[in-house]
Amino acid sequence: MQIGVPKESAPNERRVALIPETVRRLVSAGHAINVEAGAGLQAGFPDEQFREAGATIAESAGDVAKNAALYIRVVAPAASDITALSAGVVLICVLNARTEPDLLQKLAEAKTTALAMELVPRIARAQRMDVLSSQASIAGYKGALIAAGAFGRYFPMMMTAAGTVPPAKVLVLGAGVAGLQAIATANRLGAVVEAFDVRPIVKEQVESLGATFIELPETEIQETTGGYATEQTEEQQARQQAMLAEHVAASDVVITTAAIPGRPAPKLIMAGMVAAMRAGSVIIDLASETGGNCELTRPGEVVTSENGVAIHGPLNVPSTVPNDASRLYSRNIYALLDLVIDEEGNLKLDFEDEIIGAMCVTH
Repeated sequence: MQIGVPKESAPNERRVALIPETVRRLVSAGHAINVEAGAGLQAGFPDEQFREAGATIAESAGDVAKNAALYIRVVAPAASDITALSAGVVLICVLNARTEPDLLQKLAEAKTTALAMELVPRIARAQRMDVLSSQASIAGYKGALIAAGAFGRYFPMMMTAAGTVPPAKVLVLGAGVAGLQAIATANRLGAVVEAFDVRPIVKEQVESLGATFIELPETEIQETTGGYATEQTEEQQARQQAMLAEHVAASDVVITTAAIPGRPAPKLIMAGMVAAMRAGSVIIDLASETGGNCELTRPGEVVTSENGVAIHGPLNVPSTVPNDASRLYSRNIYALLDLVIDEEGNLKLDFEDEIIGAMCVTH
């Protein structure tokens, strides 16, 4: 079967969908892999590595798409890329399908079968395909590093001849995959870390990473069957914000990671809470792509509040660690291909399968 891997066309996207390690395994299984020239260069995988793995290097995205049965990307194709696809091709990538109906319409009109990687269900047999988890882990790690670089003081306690410098106080809001990695990284950097999540079930995980878990009084479990936090009522949000206000004000750094798939990010930090923080404090809003957890966040920008708090709204954070992000994404893809390609090397889409059925958005 012919598999195409184009160079990503989205601005500032440095990842590549398949890395040479995965290409070699697919070629060994009898598949033909076409990789667009330069597709992996920004991720640290030059064309020569793909050639050595058995891939053919194509000069353009159009050449990659030609005759491809599988067309594998990291993020959604541009409109011009969609028109180049052959009818019946299977597109696999992160589509943001819940919020991009126009894109899905274009894919349907192009007679494309599209599998959205962000819709991999959170069940045991799909864990190896869970791209949200693999990329969120990178985002949490990098979020803590962004915070350490932006904060005007040390993270760890430092004892010097000129005196002792106290450790930074870091608050992480949201203890999903990104939040837990942010906690672990901030703790390794020597900060004193607190964390909050509406799901009490994550308390043990937070504490195992060396952080203090902040609990709401009389909290009910707020979790979906897929392991995500559910959307809260206005009353619950008000009670949560009132309790969090004092912790935010006492923190040097706040890293927010709370997200609900297909919905705007919940607002956890209001303008008044920012106003109570000390000058020089930092907020890293890792939920900025869906609107942000902070009321003052501007996606893709760094803004400074009137009282001197820097609010960062970074976008596509995993792409800033492109080598490992590509490596993990490529392994997620390979696990999916193991499900959709049969023993004879033919494509087999079983829409009754709970994974494929959940991922397929056009056919």
